[in-house]
Amino acid sequence: MNTEAFKTSILPVKNKLYRLALRITGNPAEAEDVVQEVFIKLWQTRDQLSHIANVEAWCMQLTKNRAIDKTRSRHHQSEDLELAYGFSSNGHNPERELELQDTLGHIKRLMCQLPEAQKMSMELRDIEGLSYEEIADTLQLSLAQVKTNIFRARKTIQSKLLQLWTIKESTR
Repeated sequence: MNTEAFKTSILPVKNKLYRLALRITGNPAEAEDVVQEVFIKLWQTRDQLSHIANVEAWCMQLTKNRAIDKTRSRHHQSEDLELAYGFSSNGHNPERELELQDTLGHIKRLMCQLPEAQKMSMELRDIEGLSYEEIADTLQLSLAQVKTNIFRARKTIQSKLLQLWTIKESTR
């Protein structure tokens, strides 16, 4: 792969890789480091990239693995779901904003409690907008397992949110 082909096939996924790395590491500087390390590795192995069926999924896999390695070495994780799920301050209704922020906080905590495969599948689908096939390639899972992971993750979060809201309503 020459420089021009690298620019047209690899560089366009830079922001997606950064967002994935940021969600896993929780640290912008570390996320940038992860993406830079992935790009260095991709450049060094650019001649072998033509043998990979889905280069974007391969890049996501490399980024995910590198970010997890960094996170494990630092023993911390944080996720910024606010922008991904469209929760942003519009200043129109402070009460509604507070409810959204409260719900977002619950979703963040609940996602952290999910098994890793469910959490990653849900993030890649609901936040990154990847197709089921791309998620299967990225996580090296079967298509059926990806669908099952996403279904179970959503059901778990939905169930736990309903429990929290029921408890909240009964204490009013």
